This record gives sequence, structure tokens and C-alpha cells, in this order.
Amino acid sequence: MTQTQEAAPHAGAVYSLQGTLIEACSCNVNCPCWIGEDPDGGECYAIAAWHIDSGQVTGIDVSGRSVVAITHIPGNVLAGNWEVVLLVDDHTSAEQRDALVKVFSGQLGGPLADFAQLIGTVKGVELVPISHQVRGGTGTLRIPGVVEAEMESYRGPDGSVTTLQNSVFSTVPGSPAWIAKASMNRVHLPQYGLSWEYEGRNAIQSEWKMEHVG
Repeated sequence: MTQTQEAAPHAGAVYSLQGTLIEACSCNVNCPCWIGEDPDGGECYAIAAWHIDSGQVTGIDVSGRSVVAITHIPGNVLAGNWEVVLLVDDHTSAEQRDALVKVFSGQLGGPLADFAQLIGTVKGVELVPISHQVRGGTGTLRIPGVVEAEMESYRGPDGSVTTLQNSVFSTVPGSPAWIAKASMNRVHLPQYGLSWEYEGRNAIQSEWKMEHVG
């Protein structure tokens, strides 16, 4: 059984996680991948970063930790075959790191497995210092020498953030996404063939909650 946004934490959960998302990619705003269309230019180069404000994986506390997926999507997002490098918060213990890699690579099932099944190759896992902040619709992600992204959410007439819900694809299954624009999206991972720099392209933010009860 999988529970998402409205579900209360369950004592027997394989994982229960709550936090924020920062995402930026090479597509123009808004990214067609989220509604199952082909990416702009036929392929997508993306950053997806999850910060866990509070949570546990198989009983291991992972509160305060972050995971970033640097991703090449070679065609339609739902066709899979993604190439991914996972960047894990260097403040994690070996036990936390193991748990985070398992959950974000889909090994533990639930909503994150639905997302991870699209990954074809994990090209590497690196420990790095991650600064991840989402405040009032503004998001910043920094990994020294590797990643730099800044973004701001679009807003409605009442000042509230513009959201996307019930989309065919999501990096935060069950939670609404905030549509945004990245003023900066830089990645430098030449050892994996993943380096780029974009301005004024698509971005997504979210406050999310995911739980999976085995």
C-alpha cells in the first residue's frame, strides 16, 4: 500500500519522508515532460534535488539530508533509459547513505520506485556538500564546483504560487508542483559527460510528502 500527500505517518512504513524539491532542466517553461510530451529539443538535461526535512527509511533517521539526481533523459520521459548521477549529502553516515540510495533508486518500492523505474543507468554515486533552500517560492541549490541553480515560482493574481497537479509524470508523486523559472542552471560533471549551463529555462519546486507501507 502506498500513501502520499494527505496520509498520516504509519508506524510500519518502509519509508516516510517529507521535505522540499528543487528541479531545473533544459526545457523551456513549462517542461513538457511533466505532461508526458517529448522534451524540447528531443532530450532533457535535468537537476532534481530532494531535501528531507524529516523522515526515516527502514527505521533509519534521514532528517536533514539531501539527494540530487543529475539526469540525461534521451527522449520521452516515460520511455525511460535515463542516465543518472546521484549526489548524496556528504554529512550522511554510511547507514544513511545506503538507505537513501536504496529508496531513491527504487529498491524499496512505493512512489519513489514508480519514478526510479525510468532510470536506465546510474553512472555514479558521489558524496558532496549540498546547500538546498526553498523559501517563499524562491529556490537555490549549490554544490561547490558541481551545481548551481536559482529559481523563482510563478504566481497567480492573489500572490500564491502557480501549481501543477495530477500530471502524468512527477518527481514528487502525490504532491503539487510549483511551476517556476530558473535564472541559473549550471552543472559541471565532465567525468560523466554531464555538463551544461542554461538561463531562463524550466524549473519546478515543491513541498512534498511520500510514504510507503510494505
